[in-house]
Amino acid sequence: MTVEIMVPTLGESITEATVSQWFKQVGESVAADEPILELETDKVTVEVPAPSAGVLTEILVGDGVNVGVGAILGSIAEGDAPAAAPKPAAEAKPEPKPEPPAPAAAPAPPPVATPAPAGSSTAALSPAVRKLVEENNLDPAQITGTGPKGRLVKGDVLAFLKNRPASAKPAASAAVAPPPAATITPASALPERSVDPRGEEIVRMSRLRQRIAERLKQAQNNAAMLSTFNEVDMGALIKLRSEYRDRFEKKHNVRLGFLSFFIKAAIIALKEIPAVNAEIYGDQLIYKNYYDIGVAVGTPQGLVVPVLRDCDEMSFAQIEGTIADFGRRARDGKLTIAEMTGGTFTISNGGVFGSLLSMPILNPPQSGILGMHKIQKRPMVVGDEIKICDMMYLALSYDHRIIDGREAVTFLVRMKECLEDPQRLLIDV
Repeated sequence: MTVEIMVPTLGESITEATVSQWFKQVGESVAADEPILELETDKVTVEVPAPSAGVLTEILVGDGVNVGVGAILGSIAEGDAPAAAPKPAAEAKPEPKPEPPAPAAAPAPPPVATPAPAGSSTAALSPAVRKLVEENNLDPAQITGTGPKGRLVKGDVLAFLKNRPASAKPAASAAVAPPPAATITPASALPERSVDPRGEEIVRMSRLRQRIAERLKQAQNNAAMLSTFNEVDMGALIKLRSEYRDRFEKKHNVRLGFLSFFIKAAIIALKEIPAVNAEIYGDQLIYKNYYDIGVAVGTPQGLVVPVLRDCDEMSFAQIEGTIADFGRRARDGKLTIAEMTGGTFTISNGGVFGSLLSMPILNPPQSGILGMHKIQKRPMVVGDEIKICDMMYLALSYDHRIIDGREAVTFLVRMKECLEDPQRLLIDV
């Protein structure tokens, strides 16, 4: 019996992934639940286990191809099939029942069964390709497929849309097509560029990097984004941390950093200025009475933002332990989709890389993001004296459609008060 390997449900709002690599080749034996390939989403990488024990008989989608949730990736012949392992691939073809009537019934509505334009493959269109075809009222037979066995991939449709004459574009397509500024144009749709003979390395953008670019551009396009700044004297916090750091680490087995203090201070400020913890949904404002703080973590693959749930109920040790765990697993690519979904407010600490001042970009649909920066000694006027102080710039980027300037400034002032007098964090004042 032949069992199909399908793209699993990948999590909320994720409808597409890229095949990163196959761990098995056609003809190799696989055990039930053994990882056989890896998918890269815009948030994490996911290993797809074998649905059954047997022999891998067919690989329909090669490395680097975009696939939608539910798409068929390949097939496995159950049981032991030593000599005839690759053969069941031909037997698997008749099994999908919807395929035979597809060539005769060529209308666009049932694109799941529409055959690819080239080659003998009758594989179904992926959900992402089908969506583009339907939205733009296209005939798949007119588009040349560059995927395995002539299958259409998303880049083929985008290239076709970009290159077709303006007169051929339906009037309604402009209303339903995704905003061009929020998408990445595939290189295949651009004019061919020459390679500099001195040496250039061309690397395909990962799905994570593409998603980061899209979301950042989306934030700039859709929000009335503005940034405001303040500075904090970190002297009292540095002294407190230095005094209790060793005892804290010995008792809780976790390092005491600054981020837990900033999260606690942010929660106090968010409670006082609830608009910063809210979001815009159409013509509605959604105010949230919980505090799920996203912490931006830089990895070799790109920026990810795992979320600490219900931070107002967590101790300093719990916050520091969770952040440390997120950092380790982010570097290893082991964060789950659920851990990076949601969030009501984000904190980004560019100071660990030496940033002195920056304007962070919003993490949609959130309305505010705090930027921490490098601690630097500067001469400051304290009372009537000039003193050398450990200063840090804070930046709050916010959506001016929901947060007024007064609220943004008050938010940062509130955080400044808590951080310069850390005892406030203990009694919530």
